[in-house]
Amino acid sequence: MSAYQDNDPRIHAIQSRIRVVPNFPKPGIMFQDITTLLLDHKAFKDTIDLFVDRYKGKNISVVAGIEARGFIFGPPIALAIGAKFVPLRKPRKLPGKVYRQEYDLEYGSDCIEMHVGAVEPGERALVVDDLIATGGTLCAAMNLLERAGAEVIECACVIEIPELKVCTSLIHASIFLLLFCSISFCLRGYLTF
Repeated sequence: MSAYQDNDPRIHAIQSRIRVVPNFPKPGIMFQDITTLLLDHKAFKDTIDLFVDRYKGKNISVVAGIEARGFIFGPPIALAIGAKFVPLRKPRKLPGKVYRQEYDLEYGSDCIEMHVGAVEPGERALVVDDLIATGGTLCAAMNLLERAGAEVIECACVIEIPELKVCTSLIHASIFLLLFCSISFCLRGYLTF
């Protein structure tokens, strides 16, 4: 189920600050560059505020950010809602014992890791990233948190690219998106699955 709203003027401002870079990092890719959003302090703050408005008072104790751009949006959301921030990192970036979750990509495979003990059983978690394309990374993040005993309440992303084949594990996941972006254009609004 999805809901679409276009009545918040902040959405248009956020969307207008995201640059699309053709053929990056390889031919055929239309890269959604959020660094231009970060250059506009008001649009960046509005992005964070929209997420905070949604999650404040939801008893979320963990905000898990996916490396690397989840590290940009996750910490300010965590601070504003009174949750801890847990980084989900690429392999061999965390010292000590880690949970490891491998996942498939369209062009190969990858994995993310999280410190053992960073999340306690029963904690309510929010997963944050900048973009959902195929959803493989979000699926891996959810699996990692659930293996540690957390309850994943929702995944929050700034952008979704719907033309790409989405991971089947996300079909029943709750996902909150600010922007629904086609390969060639973006529609403004909220989407909730």
